Amino acid sequence: MSAAAGQVRHYGYQVVHVYPHDPEAFTQGLEYRAGFLYEGTGLEGRSSLRKVKLETGQVVQKTDLAPEFFGEGITVLNQQIFELTWRAQTGFVYDQASFRRLRFFRYAGEGWGLTNDGAQIYMSDGTAQIRVWDPATLQERRRITVRDNGKPVALLNELEYVNGEIFANVWESDRVARISPANGSVTGWIDLSGLLTAADRVEQVDVLNGIAYDSIGDRLFVTGKLWPKLFEIKVVPKAARR
Repeated sequence: MSAAAGQVRHYGYQVVHVYPHDPEAFTQGLEYRAGFLYEGTGLEGRSSLRKVKLETGQVVQKTDLAPEFFGEGITVLNQQIFELTWRAQTGFVYDQASFRRLRFFRYAGEGWGLTNDGAQIYMSDGTAQIRVWDPATLQERRRITVRDNGKPVALLNELEYVNGEIFANVWESDRVARISPANGSVTGWIDLSGLLTAADRVEQVDVLNGIAYDSIGDRLFVTGKLWPKLFEIKVVPKAARR
C-alpha cells in the first residue's frame, strides 16, 4: 500500500560541515565505515574503487576497473565490497581490507545503486524498482516498486540505508527520496538544492549523487559527480530551513 496523500513529508537541510572531495571523481557509490569513505566512481577508462580519508579527501587506497567497465554503485557488508557496473551486467566483490577482487557476478539489466541493511542487499537499476538480493548468493528475493502517492518514481540511483529507510538519489534532480523498504512507499522528500555555490561550479560539475551514513555517529554525508566538496548535513523539516 502506498502512503496516503498528505503523509509524504518534505525536508530541507542544514550544513554541519564541508569536506574536500576529488573533483575528478564521478561519484556513483558512497559508503562510510570506521572513519573512511568508500567510493565507487564511473566513466569508461576512469572507473575506480577508492578508500578516502573523510577529513582531507585524500585517496588512501584505490583499484581501477578495466577500461570497458563503467563503475556504478557500491555497498560494504561482511568485510566485503560489492560493486555494480552500468551496462555490462557484471558486478564485482572485493575484500574490504585489501581491495583484492574475490569474484564477479551477473545480473540482468543495468546496474545503478546498492545498499544493505545488514541482512539483504538493495539494488536500483534506473527504474522505479528496487531489487532485493540475498547477500550470500546475490540471487534476487523480491522486488519493491517505489511509489509516491501511488505514482511510480523512476530514475532511482545511488542508495543508502538510513535508520530503517532507504534514501535514494533521483537522477538529474536535487531530491532524495526516503523510501520504506517494506512496501516501497515514499515517506518523504529531501530537497538538497543550493548545496553548491556559483563559485563551486566554476569547473564542470555533474549531478547530485552519493549518500553515506555514519550509523555510529549519526552523520549523513552527500556529494555529487565531479563535485569539489562533500557535505555533512542535518535533515530538517522544510519550513525550518534557513
